[in-house]
Amino acid sequence: MSTLVVCIDRDGPDTSGYPVVGRSDVESLITRTGVVDPEDSRVNCLLEGLSVAAELDDDGSEPVVAVVGGGSDSVGSDREIAAQIDALVAEYDPDSAVVVVDSAEDERLVPIVESRVDVDAVDRVVVRQARDIESTYYLLKQFLADEELRKTVLVPVGIVMLAFPILLVVTSLTLAVGAIAAAIGVFLIYKGLGIDTYLSRLPGQIREALYSGQVSLVTYVVAAGLSLVGIFAGVLGVSATGDISPFLLANRFAFGSVPWLTGAALVASLGRLLDELLKREGVRSAYVNLPFGAVAVGLVVRGFSAYFLERGGVFAPFRVTPTDLGVVQIQGFSLDPGTRLALFILAGILISLVGVRVATYVSHTDIEEELVE
Repeated sequence: MSTLVVCIDRDGPDTSGYPVVGRSDVESLITRTGVVDPEDSRVNCLLEGLSVAAELDDDGSEPVVAVVGGGSDSVGSDREIAAQIDALVAEYDPDSAVVVVDSAEDERLVPIVESRVDVDAVDRVVVRQARDIESTYYLLKQFLADEELRKTVLVPVGIVMLAFPILLVVTSLTLAVGAIAAAIGVFLIYKGLGIDTYLSRLPGQIREALYSGQVSLVTYVVAAGLSLVGIFAGVLGVSATGDISPFLLANRFAFGSVPWLTGAALVASLGRLLDELLKREGVRSAYVNLPFGAVAVGLVVRGFSAYFLERGGVFAPFRVTPTDLGVVQIQGFSLDPGTRLALFILAGILISLVGVRVATYVSHTDIEEELVE
């Protein structure tokens, strides 16, 4: 049983004599390599090849020790090594092989040997004192070769290292650490939620919407404007309110902003619904339900915020002024907070049911099926 002990030297300085076959020729190569650079790891790899061949010889096998190599770290070098393996297999016809490497880069060529002869073992030789250093170096090299990882890790780390001393100069250590931690948190959320992917696709989606004439593009812009108005109205309402609890301030903001935000959601959903109607004969019930759902949710949120504000003394109870319509006269009365909240909730439920009914009519499904969905 013959075994090919092959030492791989992918980026050897001189490839003119490869492959080197036989114990005496390999020993000569070790001497030449060691004299040129005694610290070269190739020396350890070649010595390990001789050691493995000696062990196989003691076990009764017929080892053939050989060294293959290329002139650089490139595809051409790998193909040259593959040709050398083919020549060795054709000449010695080994039953199996043992591959000896001295780095993770050389180990990547093991499949080339496996495709030509059965590989019984892979022996990776690393100098003991440099094992951790060599592995770390290879990982860093692979890391730096990945452009996406460099942008994701190195750029933020570099910005943090530049910003930290600047913040220390203009503010205290506590604020500097807090600002850096907040920035890192925002970045992690930005990457974790895939916001960067969405923003990268957004220009293409906008361009496609412009070219295809989608109505929703205009309605989305209108919705964004209404949302800004709603936020501004909520802030004005909070600023006009006195010193009250944070819970009531949040409800005051909601009370002022919800009508505008509801209008924004209504406009956006109607634009989406129109796009669906223009693109296809039928439309999914979800798009029909969406405008009614937006109005219903807005009414319920408005009712709850008004309830808490009235009970907290921020708003006076709602009062209907006396009205004379000639035939019909309405006497003035006031609604307590609970009754007003019940009316808002009832209105929201009725509007949502109307939406379900309209959706079933448009999509030609039974209302029972729509409620189950």
